[in-house]
Amino acid sequence: MLHGKTLLITGVLMESSIAFHVARLAQENGATVILTSFGRTMKITQAIARRLPEPAPVIELDVQDEEHLATLADRLGEHCDQLDGVLHSIGFAPEGAFTFLDASWEDVATAMHVSAYSLKALGVAALPRMRDGGSIVGLTFDASFAWPVYDWMGVAKAAFESTSRYLARDLGPKGVRCNLVAAGPIRTTAAKSIPGFEQFEEMWDSRAPLGWDVEDGRPAAQACVALLSDWFPATTGEIVHVDGGVHAMGA
Repeated sequence: MLHGKTLLITGVLMESSIAFHVARLAQENGATVILTSFGRTMKITQAIARRLPEPAPVIELDVQDEEHLATLADRLGEHCDQLDGVLHSIGFAPEGAFTFLDASWEDVATAMHVSAYSLKALGVAALPRMRDGGSIVGLTFDASFAWPVYDWMGVAKAAFESTSRYLARDLGPKGVRCNLVAAGPIRTTAAKSIPGFEQFEEMWDSRAPLGWDVEDGRPAAQACVALLSDWFPATTGEIVHVDGGVHAMGA
């Protein structure tokens, strides 16, 4: 499905992460994979990269660092000439952002920068290597509702989803698609940083017509791989739900 393609994958921090499953499935389907990490997590990502079917290089990328973004295309050139796809699996909010009425602008601004604006920043930074077009795929948590405990991260995800649509508009003429996968709750590093996230785990399986396993990131990863492939050549600005069907249920 991805034979001959080169993909840039962010957010690989543990084997349970959706990003790790995407990297593994991408390699199994013929892709060359390049990972990103930064700071203290670089060593973690490098160790996890060795658990993939084929070891993958890890380049440094902090989406809040303008120099990292400005030099990304050149640094990618050390590993590939053409980039065919990007997985955005990045999200962070300070603890204060999970108390909606008391959150400071500083905490909210950080959540918006890392979890929403970074999609545009990453897309623009990777664009010089996407000369033949390609696909950008991001991971979201359905921002159509006000969820328990999610608070300003939910607002950031709403901005993230809107950013994807505008990115689809502006990159479409360059042959680049931008779509999102709205995954149900998975026990990932990001999930563990959300106070009270177990509330999602407790209710999701009972509301999902297809059932839901919070330990299994593969269904969401399979959707990402499909969107990164050539099987959706005329789809952009879309949100694909991989949540067991919860988004379609009233109660």
